[in-house]
Amino acid sequence: MCPSSCPEANKIRQPLKINAELSGVNLKFETSFGVFSPKEIDEGTRLLLNHLNIEQHYDCLDLGCGYGPIGIWMAKKAPQGKTILLDKDFVAVNHTKNNIRLNNISNASAILSNGLSELTNEKFDLIVSNIPAKVGNDMLYLFLYDALHHLKPGGHFVVVTVNGLRHFCKRTFNEVFGNYKKLKQGKSYTISCAKKLDE
Repeated sequence: MCPSSCPEANKIRQPLKINAELSGVNLKFETSFGVFSPKEIDEGTRLLLNHLNIEQHYDCLDLGCGYGPIGIWMAKKAPQGKTILLDKDFVAVNHTKNNIRLNNISNASAILSNGLSELTNEKFDLIVSNIPAKVGNDMLYLFLYDALHHLKPGGHFVVVTVNGLRHFCKRTFNEVFGNYKKLKQGKSYTISCAKKLDE
């Protein structure tokens, strides 16, 4: 086995750097192998951010944040609100914390959490997720019910998924939220949205 001091291994461990223009916002990130899309901002994230409406006062949540591109973008777009970024991978959360500092963000924080399990009574105007294709139906339902609980009345849950999940999203969003809207369908990805109805 190659020891940690092995030059070849250490070379691979070096942080990867990304400079990206995301829907009008210039951001920079440090990533590493082992997190999702470590060399470039993925197509689904770019499609999502191009069709995401956000107000300056919004309180936002990035569910499954990876190294933070969606949540950090939201924090930049909503400077009068607070943004929380969640991920169950401690490497991703460490990258996100570093990337929040790297982009001089003062209104965002990253938390290690399995789904929304580490939240208490926080409420959000917008919850967003780039949902992995293999997350599983039970976990998707859990995301939906937790998102419904943590949204303010009138708040939105917006996800980007591979096109193969679009019919499942339509059915389950209608089942849990009572409504569904397809914001955009691209070649490979679909953006789905549900609104928490006024209580």
